[in-house]
Order: sequence, then C-alpha cells, then structure tokens
Amino acid sequence: MTSFVNTVHTKTILVATQNEKKRAEIKEILKDVPGILLRGSNDFPFLPEIEEDGTTFQENAVKKAIILAKACNTWAMADDSGLEIDALNGRPGVYSCRYAGPDATDEGNIVKVLSELRGVPKKRRTARFVCTIALAGPYGLFFTVEGRCEGFIAEEPKGKFGFGYDPIFYVPDYHQTFAELNPSIKNKISHRANALMRFKEQIQPLIRKI
Repeated sequence: MTSFVNTVHTKTILVATQNEKKRAEIKEILKDVPGILLRGSNDFPFLPEIEEDGTTFQENAVKKAIILAKACNTWAMADDSGLEIDALNGRPGVYSCRYAGPDATDEGNIVKVLSELRGVPKKRRTARFVCTIALAGPYGLFFTVEGRCEGFIAEEPKGKFGFGYDPIFYVPDYHQTFAELNPSIKNKISHRANALMRFKEQIQPLIRKI
C-alpha cells in the first residue's frame, strides 16, 4: 500500500505552522495562485519535532522548510516571524512566541512587553513586524523572502481581530492596531502579506518549470 505522502503531487505544499490563524492568513493571501495545493500539518502524519533554535527569522524558517520537505517528500513552506521593538533592542524578536516563557499565551507576551515599555514615550515605541518565508523541496531550499511592517507599540491592547501582538501593534497610516483593522486590510499591508507577495513572484516561475 502506497502512503499519501509518497503519492502527493509535486506542487502540493505543506504549510508548516501549528498556528491555525496564521495558516488561514497564508491560504487567504495565496488563494489566487494557480497550480498549488496548500496542505496543513494534519494531512501529514508523523511530522518530526523541530527546535527553532536559530538566531534569525531566516535561520528558523529555512530549517523548518528543509526538514519538513524532506520528511514529507513534497514542497514545504515555513515562516518565522515576530515583533522587533527598538526601545527593547530588538526584543522579543525570534522569541516573540515564547517571550513570557515556554508556555506563554498571547496575553502573557503582551503583558510582558507593555510592562517593559512602561513610561516609554510614543516617539520611542517604534517597532516592526518581520516575516521570513522559506520554500524547500525534498532535495533542498528553493528560496527565501522577507516582509516588514512598521508601526508603534500602543499603551494598551485594542481590537478583537488577529492574534499574537496584533492588539498592541499600532499602524499610523490607519490610526488603528492590527487587531482593530478589518482582516481584509491587514492581509494587504502586514509583514506576512508583504512576504507572501514576494513569495508569489518567486514561486510562479518554479511552477511553470514542472
């Protein structure tokens, strides 16, 4: 009996994230790219555990994409993203998901950031979201892309949309946090949206070659 992993089409892409909201954003932004079939981790049993021990977003994204593409015998796209705050010397950075500890919640991470920024004036609360996406196949890395979105850290959480640090990431052009913005707008201006636009440009020539 042949397993699903060994019979999937080459253009099938494993979206390597356990974050359902992040996966939904990726699928929404890439829905108009022809010739690809996005699959989640639930479609691939026995995925290996991967330690995100890189010092940069790119190192983590590349490591995840290469290991999972080889393990699943298909293409895999992996992203690593996070929040860089200038007043905190770039923290939380690659530790964004676990800034308040190994089992940190979004709320816990936000509380820690706001406590560390207590008393810091708005002009010094500059920050950016950064997203690096890597695409790999069973035999190695295809490419990486990066996207950024500049903003400020608000003094308190606002909004009901999004996830992670979205309630405290204020976007000056829209006078709202990511969590207040309509998701359709966020999916056009976010760090992940910017990275995925570049991803689209890079992947379409690859698909045509197959």
